[in-house]
Amino acid sequence: MSQRQTFIRSLHDIGLAAWFGGSLMGAVGLNGAAAEAKDPRERLRLSSLGWAKWSPVQFGALVVHAIGGAGLIIGNKGRLAVQGEGRANTVVKLAITLTAAGISLYSALVGKKMDDHADEGTQGTTEPFPGVSKELDSAQRQQKLLQWLIPGLTGILIIMAAQQGEQQRPVGGFFDRFRG
Repeated sequence: MSQRQTFIRSLHDIGLAAWFGGSLMGAVGLNGAAAEAKDPRERLRLSSLGWAKWSPVQFGALVVHAIGGAGLIIGNKGRLAVQGEGRANTVVKLAITLTAAGISLYSALVGKKMDDHADEGTQGTTEPFPGVSKELDSAQRQQKLLQWLIPGLTGILIIMAAQQGEQQRPVGGFFDRFRG
């Protein structure tokens, strides 16, 4: 008999969806729109304001996802003990989750550094003007990569979660149910 984990699975999936979607929207929509500001000194300021408003939601999404993920591991410990493929998926998924969380935190720190230098003006949110301070140049170059790593890694987590769902399906096809 299967045990349903709808609530805990929902925490896992909703947290992950918000983390992925918010990060992707921020990289494409928020940073893209802020880069269009006419005043080069407004570009980082506007982007920083948007990310500051999103940060509590992002943090909440990470916490909700972590609670859901821990709950799924605890709820499936028996299956994971005997199913090597499921155990391997869980270990890899946990490593990617911790990496993505670390990158998200680091990205926030880099974003703060960019905000501290917003008055220097920029070509785009992650594209520095020639001659800006070394700190701003370095932060923008890092953020240019980080903003894509987060949705990339969380996208992989979504795929791995789907794979885990497939691993929990009963073995056999439709007609196997009617065999005696």
